[in-house]
Amino acid sequence: METNLLLKAYLKKLRLPTMRRDLEKALAEATQANLPYERFLLGLVEQEIFSREENTLRSRLARAKFPLVKTLDTFDFTQIPSLDKQSVLQLAEGDFIREAKNCVCIGNSGTGKTHIATAIGVAACQAGFKVRFATAAGLVNELLEARKDSRLARLQNSLMRFDLVILDELGYIPFDATGAQLLFNFFAERYERRSLLVTTNLDFGGWTSIFGDESLTGALLDRLTHHCHILLMNGESYRFRESQKEKNRKGVKNDNATRKAQKNQGE
Repeated sequence: METNLLLKAYLKKLRLPTMRRDLEKALAEATQANLPYERFLLGLVEQEIFSREENTLRSRLARAKFPLVKTLDTFDFTQIPSLDKQSVLQLAEGDFIREAKNCVCIGNSGTGKTHIATAIGVAACQAGFKVRFATAAGLVNELLEARKDSRLARLQNSLMRFDLVILDELGYIPFDATGAQLLFNFFAERYERRSLLVTTNLDFGGWTSIFGDESLTGALLDRLTHHCHILLMNGESYRFRESQKEKNRKGVKNDNATRKAQKNQGE
């Protein structure tokens, strides 16, 4: 008993909370199974490692600020024939992040661009990368607020610590000249240093409508697409398709209820 108390005290001092928590259970199992000392110790250390990895992953996912955690195994690739599944799976392995390359998902609304971008981001978190998710409008607002409060450099330095920044929904809201310039600077700072993953409903020819200046847009695209993977995701809206399915299910349910009511009245 005294030995166990000392072990727990030492494990607490060494900041090994999982080993301290599981010590008595592991000792009982080792005694019952007659495990060698090294197997007992290995099992206890493994639990500590697994616990730390889980806590670290939870921390990365929280810092990423994903609106929802999505994974590739829940995405229906058959609904978007233009999307190369193998390319997406390769991107999820994270080599483009290690090489400081970019990725752009282009497609009409509702085709799953955010799902794909988030799933790649989640896979990156699982691989140990630091990820940040933001909408394009949200990031521009952050930059504008930081500029107003004289903390723009601090925010820019903070963003550069992320291996991958996911910029969602670029193209839905145009920016004023100041916002466009700040976003251009953000893109330029990450060029060949850190990775970007951008989702947009506009092809590159339409980006001038977002930034308002043709030369600025050209310079931005030149940097973004120099080392870049392009994912084409045009197709029928997933959200529209799901809403139609729901309407059909409700229609069938209502028809069945009507027929049942008519039958009851006839009886």
